[in-house]
Order: sequence, then structure tokens, then C-alpha cells
Amino acid sequence: MLPPRPQPDPRAFAGGEQPLAGLRVLELGTLIAGPFATRLMAEFGARVIKVEAPGAADPLRTWRYVDPRTGTSIWWAVQARNKHLVTLDLKHPDGLALAKRLAAECDIIVENFRPGLLERLGLGWETLHALNPRLILVRVSGYGQTGPARDKPGFGSVGESLGGLRYVTGEPERPPVRPGISLGDSLAALYAVVGALIAVYARDVRGTGEGQIVDVALYEAVFSMMESMLPEYDLAGLVRERTGSALPGIAPSNTYRTGDEGYVVIGGNSDPIFRRLMAAIGQPALADNPRYRSNADRAAHAAELDTLIEDWTSERPAQEIVALLDGANVPVGLIYSVADIVDEPQYRAREMILDAEIAGIGTVKMPGLVPKLSATPGRVAWYGGEPGSHNREIYQGLLGIDDEEFARLAREGVI
Repeated sequence: MLPPRPQPDPRAFAGGEQPLAGLRVLELGTLIAGPFATRLMAEFGARVIKVEAPGAADPLRTWRYVDPRTGTSIWWAVQARNKHLVTLDLKHPDGLALAKRLAAECDIIVENFRPGLLERLGLGWETLHALNPRLILVRVSGYGQTGPARDKPGFGSVGESLGGLRYVTGEPERPPVRPGISLGDSLAALYAVVGALIAVYARDVRGTGEGQIVDVALYEAVFSMMESMLPEYDLAGLVRERTGSALPGIAPSNTYRTGDEGYVVIGGNSDPIFRRLMAAIGQPALADNPRYRSNADRAAHAAELDTLIEDWTSERPAQEIVALLDGANVPVGLIYSVADIVDEPQYRAREMILDAEIAGIGTVKMPGLVPKLSATPGRVAWYGGEPGSHNREIYQGLLGIDDEEFARLAREGVI
């Protein structure tokens, strides 16, 4: 019989307190996967303390578009929102001592170093667990903390390749292509957040009282998205290949050219939707044709269905197609650029485009928060900041370091 579940105190959320308020997270890492995970936690109230080396800030500060007025990338402003920024030399003995003091005050550490580096710094699991038995250590790396490839460097692009995604992405008979974003890193970051919160639940709600290690490999995060690819190969020897914009084994589901030289995505792959689609394009009898009666039938004749549908779309402008198929309750969508997204009312209605004030720049459109919580939503309090902008708040306010010691640590380059 399970023990009774502890009941939360409803007063905890008085005044609109965020759901992760009170959770302290120490971020040791740079660039994408680890920092994206902590960004999501910070958006829902966790107090994230991000560590950067003095004089060697996170490289993301200079990736992609760098605003000439600030010398800092706009991506950084997104990735570092709501984080408390401190500088700390983890290789300095005094810096290591401060890192241990911070670890003792935190619930979670998120790191995305190559396996073994944390141990060489003197912050391995045994040390951290002894300092703070409740601490949860989230480790994000290319290949995970174990296995013959653990010591290899691995970015999101390598994870996408090893995880199987790149092999199936692109046109038949052409080289694999990549999505234009760091998808592997972002998927790993999402699993890092899920793993961290599962570990918090086990510790605080199930009542273990103990922290644990959450081990996320980039290639595994990608591989977990590959649907039934593995059992299909094991049972039938099927190797899924590149199919361009079509969705293998599911039809019709593809991208179609429009009469105004645009493209629309149409998904007519369930039986009722296929029937509505055929009626909308003036071919209602085809819904009862034995060649198209079930998805298996349609998949076997996907190419001819795609030709039939594109014959219809190529005679009409994109907006007319969307209006007609929306009216028929058939899934359809334009392929949006960011310029299209900015003008889309759905984004504004759901607050997925925020007007943010960025120091030194002014008002900048920023992406909103996901997911939406009805009672305890996330929010953005600030965007980015200079290295060490929260040093006093964390080192003096949280750790209680006096003015003299703070000045010494700054003078000697420890912070």
C-alpha cells in the first residue's frame, strides 16, 4: 500500500507565486542544451544561478545576430531571461569553494560539459552528494555519461545524425539535410527539464528525500523521437529513407504547390478527413474508391494522390486553399517565415510574441512561453544581462560574503 501523498499548502500560491518558486538551480554550462533547460525552469519561477567564467563569458553572447549597440546577441537575451548571472572561476581553489557553497544551497545543478570535466574540477557526484544529499545533478552531453563513446565531443548536429533524424531528412537521392535550428540540443534540453522535475517529484512528493543523477544524451533525445523506426526494422527489415516533404506510410500528407507560387501543407490521412478533403477538391467519389479506402490503401498509391491534390492546389492561390479547406475541416497550413509569424493573429492571441524592453536597444519582439498554465503561468521578469550582474545578490545575499571578502574575490579574478 502506498503511503499517503503529502498535501500542498494552498497558501504557497497566494499572490500568484509561480509553480517552481523556491526551487534553486545552479547552471554550469554554455551555449544551448543546458542553458535552454534552465531557461525553461526560470520562466516558471525557479531561481536559476548561471555561472560564467570571469573574462570568458558564454559564447552564445556572440552567436547569430549581435546588436551593434550592445555587442551582445539577441539569442542571449532569450536564453538568459530570468536568470541570475554570476561570474566564477571554477578552476581557482576559492572559486571551487564558492561553487561547493552554491551547490549546498541548490536543489538542482544542470551541466553540459564533456563527461569527466566536472569530476576533474572537483565537483563529481560523490562530492556533491556528500555536500547536499538532496541535490539533483542533471548532466547533458553528446553521448551520455557511460558507454564507449562517452568521451567524444558531441553537438546537437552530431546527436541528430547519430539519433537517426538526419538520415531520413531531405529529398530522395540527395544528401541528408539539417533543420536550420539546433534541434538536437533543444530536444535534449526538454528531456533534461522532464528528468529534473521527475527527480524533484521523487525526492519531495514520493518522499525519498534524496537527489539523483539525471543523464541525458543528445543522440538518445533525438532517437526517442523516431517513432516506430526501430521495431519496423527489427521485425520487417524496413529502413526508413528520405522522402522529401511526404510522411512515409501515411497518405495523403504532403506539401503542395499553389497557384501563386507558394506552398501549403495538407494532412488528409484519417478516413473521415480524407473523405472531407476529396469533397472539398471536387472528387467525392474517390473516398469510396477501393484504392483509397483505408490509410494502407492510400499509402500504396500516395504518389497518384499527391498528383491529384496538387493539380487542384496549383490552380488556386494559397489563401483561397486555406479558406476552402478550413471550411471543410481539413488540416491545412501555410509554410510560414518569421515575417509571416509576426503578422499571424493566432500568435498574438496566445501571447507567443512578447514586446520586451532590452537594455540599450529598446522594444524587441521575443518568443512567448510554452506551456500555458491556467492557474500558475510562467512569466518573464528580465532578459539577459551583463556577466556578473547578480554577483552581489548571490554571493552576499545568498552566501553571506562580507564586503571585504567580496572585493578580494573580485580583485583576484575569482568572481
